[in-house]
Amino acid sequence: MSKTILITGAGSGFGEGAAIGMAKNGHQVIATAQISPQVAALRRKVDELGLKNLRVEKLDLLDLYDVAYAHTWDIDVLFNNAGMGEAGPVSEIPVDLVRRNFEVNVHAPLVLTQGFIRNWIARKKPGKIVFTSSMGGLFTPPGYGIYVSTKHALEAIAEAMQQELRPFGIKVQTINPGAYLTGYNETMADTPFRWLDDARNFTKKAEMRATFDSLLGTPQGRLDPAEMIARMIEIVPSDTGKFRNVVPQFVEDMLKQHQLDAWNNEI
Repeated sequence: MSKTILITGAGSGFGEGAAIGMAKNGHQVIATAQISPQVAALRRKVDELGLKNLRVEKLDLLDLYDVAYAHTWDIDVLFNNAGMGEAGPVSEIPVDLVRRNFEVNVHAPLVLTQGFIRNWIARKKPGKIVFTSSMGGLFTPPGYGIYVSTKHALEAIAEAMQQELRPFGIKVQTINPGAYLTGYNETMADTPFRWLDDARNFTKKAEMRATFDSLLGTPQGRLDPAEMIARMIEIVPSDTGKFRNVVPQFVEDMLKQHQLDAWNNEI
């Protein structure tokens, strides 16, 4: 059955691919992007594809007017996909960058989501909320502690919401991608080098770069995003499925083992 689906962070990567794929499958899609150039570029692509059921709008989650306008849209599914990442050593990263990462990845999506929840409950309408979390929502690699802490927070929020909203017919899911090569992880890995200073910080730039290269420079750190996009196209509109959706399978297996090993982790 066709759904009306709002996707945040659809200006590139997973969000753009999922928006196009779900529209091709017959859903009514509102694909949103943070800035006007992204909106214009996606509108051109949609026109070229002839997708009349894919509408592109500007939605900056930190813009209260954008958010208020979005809350006027009648949707069946909210796909919270927008986010950003700050990398670098937790023990040295400037705390203002930490606050901003939580504002964009946790607080702002929560504001957007609460508004749609109120609308659905007031109208006695069932709905669905999907959060793009991360494999990093379930474990913490070095160098990515701040970013993945925002995803840990989303995991907790989504788990509580699933239980709280079940009586109202509102479903909640997370999607947990592995290290897919969209450019997102690679760009995030560059962020600490705008403030790291070998003369001041005890974490040295070369050491930090080597850490990132060890995580992203392997085939497991450069997966084809087409696999994840295909799964998003299936998961987001579905009325059934698992609460947590880790892709690919080898990452799910690794995370389960990591969580078991954590009980024996010694200092």
